[in-house]
Amino acid sequence: MVNDTDSVRDPELPGLLLRTERDALVPLLRSRPEADFALPTCCPGWTVRHVVAHCAAVLNRVVESRYEKDVFSPESNERDIAALSDRSNRELVDDLERGLTDAGPMIAAAGHGRLDAVAFGEWVHAGDLREAFGEPGAYEGEGLPHALALLAAYSRARRTEPLLAELDGHGAPLVLGADSPEPAVYTGPAKTLIRLVTGRSTAGERYELTGAKEADLAFFT
Repeated sequence: MVNDTDSVRDPELPGLLLRTERDALVPLLRSRPEADFALPTCCPGWTVRHVVAHCAAVLNRVVESRYEKDVFSPESNERDIAALSDRSNRELVDDLERGLTDAGPMIAAAGHGRLDAVAFGEWVHAGDLREAFGEPGAYEGEGLPHALALLAAYSRARRTEPLLAELDGHGAPLVLGADSPEPAVYTGPAKTLIRLVTGRSTAGERYELTGAKEADLAFFT
């Protein structure tokens, strides 16, 4: 089966996704009152402020090539958030904007898609923030096609559960995971697929899944 995301990886794609999300997310964050930064998110124990700080810290690690032994682990993430505790919410948004702008070239330079998951993860967290604010289209928007392409490449590189995703409104199916003559089949919205593979809630979402359990698809958590 042929999928347009099976072509040679575009090293500029992660940067394009980050810049696209920057243009959507940063104005939204700047429009919210201070109280909204204390809202809970779907990330256990994290408020909006925590997620913004986490995203800013990760991207600036990439920009500055700071990779300690346990980098990107839960423990490292919590230390990064704590280290930014003296920053105001507006300063954190400024930090995030710089990261979303500058990290793309560093991800491209890393080669072989080693840091592509950072760009995809940042885009997912932007969706977490939109959901916390009650904004529509949490895991959609202009960046969705780029995010799907990165997701497909990530899943194939890690040989995750084979899945053929028949996405509403998309012509060609999206092929995820290891090669298989009989992949599981997902039919439904792209935004719900994103929720499935990232372990976000699918309550109230309408989709069909055959040949696999929902838990088998939560490979990006």
